Amino acid sequence: MSLRDELQDVYENKHHRLSAETLEIMDRGARELAATGMAGRAVGVGAQVPRFTLPSATGREVTLDSLLADGPVVLTFYRGAWCPYCNLALRALQQHHEAIAACGARLVAISPQIPDESLSLVEKEQLDFEVLSDDGSEVAKRFGIAFDLSEELGNLYDRLGFDLHRVNSGNARTLPLPATYVIDRTGVIRWAFVSTDYTVRAEPSEIIAALTSLT
Repeated sequence: MSLRDELQDVYENKHHRLSAETLEIMDRGARELAATGMAGRAVGVGAQVPRFTLPSATGREVTLDSLLADGPVVLTFYRGAWCPYCNLALRALQQHHEAIAACGARLVAISPQIPDESLSLVEKEQLDFEVLSDDGSEVAKRFGIAFDLSEELGNLYDRLGFDLHRVNSGNARTLPLPATYVIDRTGVIRWAFVSTDYTVRAEPSEIIAALTSLT
């Protein structure tokens, strides 16, 4: 089963478990975000990737330049461990981690969560790749993929118990769009997936195909 099919299953199951009011708030927020056209304005193929230094799950400082020194980088942004679609996508990437590494690439995931939350995620999902913390989504902003939740949607997430104020170090309302980039070792983006729809993610097979095309 493809990641796309697994995500669709989660989406359909969600509609059986959540109230009509909750679903309407989520769907309205998704429509409003799509209407902004953010995905089309984000940093894309052919651009130099914004450089960054971010803490890992264990607090170690990681720079993009140090990652690129070893070869291409697959960089994926996710909302947080509270998001079932993000967890599914990260598990799929872990399942394809060896194939990504076989292409000579490093896989890195970024979210606005604090390092302690990232560490819990790494341990729970047994991730073998770096998971970095982007406080305030500052790096996501430089990619053009950071957005602020509406008050209505933010309040809903609070009622659902996601506790974004804590896990995002006080920046509860700012999140990244789902986005994945294949970056060559010179820092140029060669493939990109960016969407305002939080229920869809880059397919691992397409990421690997993009990496293969680099060689």
